[in-house]
Amino acid sequence: MADEQERDRRRAFVHQHRTAIFGYARKQDGPSMSVVYYVMDGEDRILVSTMRDRSKAKAVAAHPKVSLCILDEQWPLTYLQVYCAAEVDPDLGRATDMMMRISTVMAGKEMPESARIDVEEMCRREHRIVLRLSPYATFQTPPRHVHEAHDLKGLTHWTSSSMPW
Repeated sequence: MADEQERDRRRAFVHQHRTAIFGYARKQDGPSMSVVYYVMDGEDRILVSTMRDRSKAKAVAAHPKVSLCILDEQWPLTYLQVYCAAEVDPDLGRATDMMMRISTVMAGKEMPESARIDVEEMCRREHRIVLRLSPYATFQTPPRHVHEAHDLKGLTHWTSSSMPW
């Protein structure tokens, strides 16, 4: 029961936030990371918008294992690492739907349907695609925050391990 509650808590964290650091393998120079907005597609699928010619899309096509470091966006920062199998969805209609949703997330308010024409034109011009991420594991280190000097007394850190999504 405790494992199930912890899993639900991790999933809720992903559903309640909107930004992440997107990580993927590169041929040289170590992994690449970039900040992205994301939205959920149902309970288990994470959607990220990018341009067809950007490295994220090319990397996913070549090696579909990626990671997202979901950010809390509030200080002190907490995060959750999510490992995903990714696929590229080049459909213009779904890319437009996705950018409508991302625009809502970015603006903090619903985008009017009248904006769809401009969003679709941007998606066409930028060759926007959707990265569909299917999580399979998470990695969380419980946060240890220091707010006051007395928080340092007895402060401990410990390691964690990968857990099923």
